[in-house]
Amino acid sequence: MIVADTNLIAYLLIGGPNTPLAEAVLRREKVWVAPPLWWHEFLNVVATTVRQNLLSEDRALVVLAEAPLFVRSYDHERPWDVLRLSVETRLATYDCEFAVLARRLMVRLVTADKALLNAVPDVAISMEDFVSAKQ
Repeated sequence: MIVADTNLIAYLLIGGPNTPLAEAVLRREKVWVAPPLWWHEFLNVVATTVRQNLLSEDRALVVLAEAPLFVRSYDHERPWDVLRLSVETRLATYDCEFAVLARRLMVRLVTADKALLNAVPDVAISMEDFVSAKQ
């Protein structure tokens, strides 16, 4: 099991230069969880991609329907831990939700977010390092 950051989910389902790497993460670990807010972040990414004419609305609907097949929402219910981590690291609370969940489940947070990778190296790992088993 891993905690999948929204960027990883987007790379897997929307398609682009990072899709093969996201697919490699999925081959290595099939069970992906994320805090419930992942859905809202992902919806925003999809909408932005459609507005930029990088994804058709028809394809966006398919992507939105497929996303829950790959990621399960998991609520850690620890807002005080999120607040504490956000104050400590100066990261947005949205990002801290993913890190706190990974810590609670004692699994890795796979992400392409450099700020997360730098701020919470105890749980955050890049897609490249996860695929090459550098953990």
